[in-house]
Amino acid sequence: MSEVDYALHQKVQQVSNLVVRLSEQVGSVSGQVSAVEANQQQTRTELQQLRDEFLAFVQTAQLTANVQRAETRVGVIQDQVDHEFGHHKTVRRTAVGMLQAFDLGLVSEDNVRAVGDQLMLQTPRYWLAPALVALASWSADDRSLCEKAVEEAFRRSPDRTSLFFALVLRRQERAQAAVRWLRHYLLAQDPAALGREFAVILESIAQGAFGPAGRELLDDTLHGWREQLMGDDQAQQRQITRWRDEIDSLAQPSASAEFLRLAQVSPQWPQLDAVLGRARAHQVVLDKYRAIMDREFQPSQRLEDAVDDILDRLVSEYDNEELPLRRDLAFNHAVIDHGGDLDAARRTADADSASYEETLDYLTVQTTAALNPAAIGTSPATQRLSVAACQEWFLQAHAGFTRDYRAAVPPDVQAQFGTAYTVAAQTFHLPPWVGSFTQQLADLEQSLTAHWDHYTRPFIDRFAYPWAKKATPLGLTVLGILVVIGMFSFPAALVIAILVGGVWGLILNNGAQAARRHQDNARRILEAAKQESVHNLRAASAELTDWNAKLRTADAVEPQCRELIQSLRTATQGASPFEGRTVSGSATTAQEDSAS
Repeated sequence: MSEVDYALHQKVQQVSNLVVRLSEQVGSVSGQVSAVEANQQQTRTELQQLRDEFLAFVQTAQLTANVQRAETRVGVIQDQVDHEFGHHKTVRRTAVGMLQAFDLGLVSEDNVRAVGDQLMLQTPRYWLAPALVALASWSADDRSLCEKAVEEAFRRSPDRTSLFFALVLRRQERAQAAVRWLRHYLLAQDPAALGREFAVILESIAQGAFGPAGRELLDDTLHGWREQLMGDDQAQQRQITRWRDEIDSLAQPSASAEFLRLAQVSPQWPQLDAVLGRARAHQVVLDKYRAIMDREFQPSQRLEDAVDDILDRLVSEYDNEELPLRRDLAFNHAVIDHGGDLDAARRTADADSASYEETLDYLTVQTTAALNPAAIGTSPATQRLSVAACQEWFLQAHAGFTRDYRAAVPPDVQAQFGTAYTVAAQTFHLPPWVGSFTQQLADLEQSLTAHWDHYTRPFIDRFAYPWAKKATPLGLTVLGILVVIGMFSFPAALVIAILVGGVWGLILNNGAQAARRHQDNARRILEAAKQESVHNLRAASAELTDWNAKLRTADAVEPQCRELIQSLRTATQGASPFEGRTVSGSATTAQEDSAS
């Protein structure tokens, strides 16, 4: 071998070694790129998880802080209430206890003076203290002290004092004097701004506590008030709105768990879900108010017990000065109960807002007694009568509720597909496809399949190996070797060209195989996604049929619910055992006149 041939052979060997190392480096770089892409995806996932965990931590910390602040605030407010109004509890406990002591003849003149001095000193502004002094002095036949105490109690709170003595006198079976106090109370009232103690009137009606004469007086007065206020369209609309809010609150929770595919693919799902939840409210309304109206009411068998219950409600009412503190206290308790959720606590507090209003109109009192009797301290018996009294507003609210959800049913329910898929480090975006379920399911499936094929085919073709682009440099390199080296030795040039071409071709073949693998992987992933879309379309279509059936079933309860509400017009209270009570002949005229 000549020196030139040996030198060429050495060069060819070096080139061959370089090509082999280059091939190995290309493979290594390809593996590193795949590893980097995998690491990037993992990093993005971990960052998203970290973000979600951080937001959850922030929310939990905020809720915990809200609860802690509320607990602190509850302690401060409760201390303030106990400091400023704590003695009121003592007076309230004394009231009914003193009446029961009268029944047993345990009240003496010394007791009267002791009670009077203690209560007047402890509660210098509370109306109930002088009222109890008047009651005790009346029992001890101290007319002068009784009159002074009555005047003082009346000065502090004319409304509650009038009701208190009306109830006490009725409890002692002094019906005429009780009705005089009751008439005095009613004549002084403004039906558009009744005090919070007026709930006692509704309770007395339910219990029949004032006897036939008191019942007639109340019926006439309340009928006149109702006629007066019913002329105010805004006042009526406020009651209809409250009943509508009541029905709205009974709408059932989301049915997404029942219709997973429909909720996933239909843009109209929020409307469908709301309509079904509202239609299902009919059964809840029916069950709730049927139970209220069918609840058996057992009135007390003793007049004293019935009136004691009503007196308890009257004397336990907070004075207006306490209301701001009680309102704040209730809100902070709601914050604690709802785990720091301020919005939920505010909704709860708003629902009980009637508990802390100083005055309410007569129509609102009726609605509150029907919807939230605990807010004004009335019994289930009163709730039953109030629901019947609100029948007209209830019926209008129910009709509007039914009309609105029926009108909200979407005329066209659609399915929509269009999302992004990560395939071989590339992102495939499926443009939105929208189909209407008014079409045949077979046509929808065919359209969705064609949509997928139209956009996936170009995307998959992008993974094909670019032979023309990759082979051109190879051809030019081989040609250059043949021309340049062939000028010195064509056999050597041919050998070098074969080696370079073979190694380079091996590299190109490896790239082509990797491209085919990516292409096959992309085709497999997108084909599976397409089949899943078609499956979801079929499932959503079946669920829509099921949704329509369930809507018809829920909506079919509406006539029964409407019939129940209409029947409230004729609902009446049960007989009271006290309607026939007459004034006791043993009562002295002097005592009755003094108390009246």
